[in-house]
Amino acid sequence: MSTSIDQAPARSATRDLAQIAVFAALIVVLGLPGQISIGSAGVPITLQTLGVMLAGALLGWRKGLLSVLAVTVIGLALPVLAGGRTTLTALASPTAGFLIGWLPAVVVIGLLTALLMPRYRLIPGLLINILGGIVVIYAFGVVGMLIRTELTLTAAIAANGVFVPGDLVKAVVTAVVAVQVHKARPGLIAPLRGQHSTRA
Repeated sequence: MSTSIDQAPARSATRDLAQIAVFAALIVVLGLPGQISIGSAGVPITLQTLGVMLAGALLGWRKGLLSVLAVTVIGLALPVLAGGRTTLTALASPTAGFLIGWLPAVVVIGLLTALLMPRYRLIPGLLINILGGIVVIYAFGVVGMLIRTELTLTAAIAANGVFVPGDLVKAVVTAVVAVQVHKARPGLIAPLRGQHSTRA
């Protein structure tokens, strides 16, 4: 009896590590199609932000954050970012803020998604993905562009306008996938609400 109880945390840790590794790999794979740069600002279109949204919406903020961190750490040695870039190459570019924005984005999506649990709903989930996966990432991206380029705030914001429709599609895809996954795998993300009352 005690042996099975002792093995439970080990199985849980192994499962968590496997999920983190799978989503880190997913983010890398989504970068394989490369990137398309539009406009004079050179902001790249990539699918990797879809992986960031999925990580937060399906794994929660802790495991989602570790997945994104794993990609950025691996990227120090290998060109795992879209366009064959390494983490250092991306951080040295005018669009460094977008990469940095992945971290708070996955945390915001993961935390707010946990507030929806135990039942994930499409529209609130979509709004969460838009807030974390678009608003947060764009905010960091625009700040990075202001620091690294001569663009004004208005010009930096305008340079990103063309990417909004594509990112909205990613937010919708993430919400649709999350509805199905959380329905099939309840408890994948522990609910935040009611934890204090349960402990009391």
